Amino acid sequence: MWETIIVAPFTNALLMIYKLIGGNFGIAIILFTILIRVITHPLMVSQIKGSTKMQEMQSSKEWQEIQKKYKDDKQMLSQEQMKYYKSIGYNPLSSCLPSIIQIPLIFGLYQSIIRALAASPLQLLTLTRSVYPFFQVGDLVPLNSKFLWMNLGQPERIYLFGYAIPLLAIIVAITTYIQSKVTMPPSTNPRDQGAMMGKMMTLYMPLLLGYFALTFASGLSVYFIVGNLIGIAQYALLGKVNWRALIPGQKPAPALATRKK
Repeated sequence: MWETIIVAPFTNALLMIYKLIGGNFGIAIILFTILIRVITHPLMVSQIKGSTKMQEMQSSKEWQEIQKKYKDDKQMLSQEQMKYYKSIGYNPLSSCLPSIIQIPLIFGLYQSIIRALAASPLQLLTLTRSVYPFFQVGDLVPLNSKFLWMNLGQPERIYLFGYAIPLLAIIVAITTYIQSKVTMPPSTNPRDQGAMMGKMMTLYMPLLLGYFALTFASGLSVYFIVGNLIGIAQYALLGKVNWRALIPGQKPAPALATRKK
């Protein structure tokens, strides 16, 4: 199932783009990333709407009163929370589904990059079995894995003054942090669990993706960086980027709570 739905289509899409643009695997990854972002754009819009609803909920005096009333009864608080979700038309999955979907995409892309850059007879055999019948694999392999200063099939390092600097891993961590900060909805409610979790993710995700970039093939790092930049651009086009979040000490603007009648 994983092979059929994720890895094989990703591998073939990368090979098709690679062939169409004349044999530049780095550009193929960039174009593939843009394609994935376009396809998942409706999910991102759904995430934004869900996050806005959550922000309104956490700023609502009615919800804050419910939290105070049932602060010692977790079961009753959970029941009232679900009722309140229903009353304002909020689906908790809408704000986390795009992030969940990104996980199989990341691992699928990593496997696809490694498979497409077949370097051994066994890997070449696996690639041959993965490609669709209309592809002439012999005309494509071996793929050109060089892009700028990188070998896309290997972890990236740049040598300065005798030291190996993981430049891409640093850029991945920075762009992931910036994207998390400027796209996270502000909250004025100190009991806002969603905001607290968002702050934790703002710290953990850059470290996690930075570790992936440090350890795995640099083609995955290219995907991360381009994806982060496109994500920020998408939010900016929708008017949802909070640039003030990058300034230390800035207080979020209060949100107006709305309740669905």
